[in-house]
Amino acid sequence: MEISTNESTPEDLVSYILERSGHRVDPEVAPELWQRILQHKWFLSEKLGRDVGMRVACIDLIENQLSDFEGAREEENLRILNELGARRVDRSIWDTISDSQPPKQIVNRRIILPLTETDLARKHGVTPPKAIIFFGPPGTGKTHFVRAVAGVLQWWYVEVSPSSLMSEGEEKLGSNLKRLMERIRDLNEAVVFIDEFEEIAGSRDQASRIDKSITNEFLKQVPKLKKKDKKSVLVCATNYIRELDAALLRPGRFDCVIPVGGLDDLSRRTIFEHYLAGVNKGEVDEQEIINKIPLFTPADIEYLFQRVKQHSFEREYSRGKDYKVTTKTFLEMIPTIRPTLTKEIIAEFEQECAKYSRY
Repeated sequence: MEISTNESTPEDLVSYILERSGHRVDPEVAPELWQRILQHKWFLSEKLGRDVGMRVACIDLIENQLSDFEGAREEENLRILNELGARRVDRSIWDTISDSQPPKQIVNRRIILPLTETDLARKHGVTPPKAIIFFGPPGTGKTHFVRAVAGVLQWWYVEVSPSSLMSEGEEKLGSNLKRLMERIRDLNEAVVFIDEFEEIAGSRDQASRIDKSITNEFLKQVPKLKKKDKKSVLVCATNYIRELDAALLRPGRFDCVIPVGGLDDLSRRTIFEHYLAGVNKGEVDEQEIINKIPLFTPADIEYLFQRVKQHSFEREYSRGKDYKVTTKTFLEMIPTIRPTLTKEIIAEFEQECAKYSRY
């Protein structure tokens, strides 16, 4: 088998190294390892005064130095993750999302399965996504979905806010963004989340000089991220997809543009039951309450439970006896909460789904 460094894929290099040394290496380390093998072959040949051949160079390097090589890579990966505030997410968060909620099926089919069933994906030529956009009204669970992806994959979760990139002033945002993207390109087994994406990737049509340069920087960085053979995913979320630059929404930059909108009854019930398990409850008619909150988002339901818990705490404190949360408690609290969604917002979101969704 002949090998050309410039034209070979990571899989070609894996096969070549396996054939020469009997050791299988991960595709993500193969290109860098191959360069080290070539250098090692030259070094050994010079030292011994003869051409040692690729087989000897492969075996000697891998068996004597590969553990140090991989250890150094892992140490660097952990250092960057620590600096970015990475954390682990419990796998169970995925189960708090109802199977009937459309984004869950899309996320499972387009993101989770290609990243977990890698051999099957490779067999059918399916490329796992590297860059994704979630869009939808505020409070509909975009952040929750990203954390759920990290949880079910058991990858590191890294959250980046535009405000952190502007901590040194607006003039530094572009350089900070470039530095961030260069660092996350080298991460392994990480889900990197950028919220309020429109703040750093808005349309250039009416933008200032600085805003244009920031969007241009992102347009350059995303393809570089996608070329890296790493187990990582960049997910960006926005409430205002109409404000994003059109070039980012075309195929070639982001692999998927996924809508995250309102909830159906079953989805609301799943979230309601999740939070209900954490209260001191009595008789609660779940369906009656679900019928009363058709425009509530996941964030609205969470806030409802915060109000109910505080209410029950205060009532028991003032009365000095056990207080059970009942249907009546919820029915008293629901009118005091203004739902995030309206019929107008839902209608606008449906138009955006038709125009921008791509998965």
